[in-house]
Amino acid sequence: MPSPSSIRAITFDAGGTLIDPWPSVGGIYADVAARFGYVVDTRALDRQFAVAWKTKANFDYSRRAWAEVVRQTFSGLTPHPPDNTLFEELYRQFAHAHAWRVYQDVRTTLTTLKSRGLRLGLISNWDERLRPLLTQLRLDAFFQSIVICSEIGAAKPSPLIFHRAVRQLDLPCSQVLHVGDSISEDVAGARAAGLQAVHLQRRRDASLPPGSAPAAKTSDVIQSLGELIE
Repeated sequence: MPSPSSIRAITFDAGGTLIDPWPSVGGIYADVAARFGYVVDTRALDRQFAVAWKTKANFDYSRRAWAEVVRQTFSGLTPHPPDNTLFEELYRQFAHAHAWRVYQDVRTTLTTLKSRGLRLGLISNWDERLRPLLTQLRLDAFFQSIVICSEIGAAKPSPLIFHRAVRQLDLPCSQVLHVGDSISEDVAGARAAGLQAVHLQRRRDASLPPGSAPAAKTSDVIQSLGELIE
C-alpha cells in the first residue's frame, strides 16, 4: 500500500469496485427476455456475457457497442437474435438503481475517508447512464470529481482520463491514489499517468466475475475498500 502521508486524494473505479449488477447481468437479461417470450438460462447468459466482455475490442461505450455485446451474449440461446426493442429495454434496465447493488464496504469507507479530509473522485469507463445512476444510488455527493470516458472521449487506461480527474482535484498526480478492479485499466493506467494505484480483488463472496479468483495478497492488492481506512 502506498504511504498514507503522500496521499491527499483517492479516485475510484465504478463497476466492480463500488457497484455491481444485481442479481447478475444474466439474471437481468433473462428477466427482460422473458417479457418478450424467451426462456433463457441465467447461468448460460452469465457465461456468454463474461466471454463477450472479456474479448471486446475497441469498445467505445456507445449503444452500438453495447448492442453487439448483447448480441454475443444471446447468441445460440434464443431462436432469433434480440431485436432492437429488446435491446433498448435491456439498456434502460441498467440505467436504474434496482439493477445494481452498492458493495457493503462502500458507504462506510467513503464517509470515513471524506471525514479525514481526503478529496474523492470517480474515474469510470461508462456511458451517459452513470451520472443519473450515481444520483439514484446516493453516491454522487461523495465525489469532488467525476470523470466518465464517454463524456471526454478517452477511456482507461489512457492517461488523458486520469489527468482530467487530477486537474479537477487540483493536486499533483503523485498525491492521488487510484483504486480499481482492473489491472490493465486501473492499476497500469493510473501508474502510467503518474498516480499511485492499488488493485481491488474482492473475495469470491463479493461476486467476483465467473472464473476469477483473488491473486496472492501483496501490498498493492486489497480485498476490501475497508483496507483503505486501515
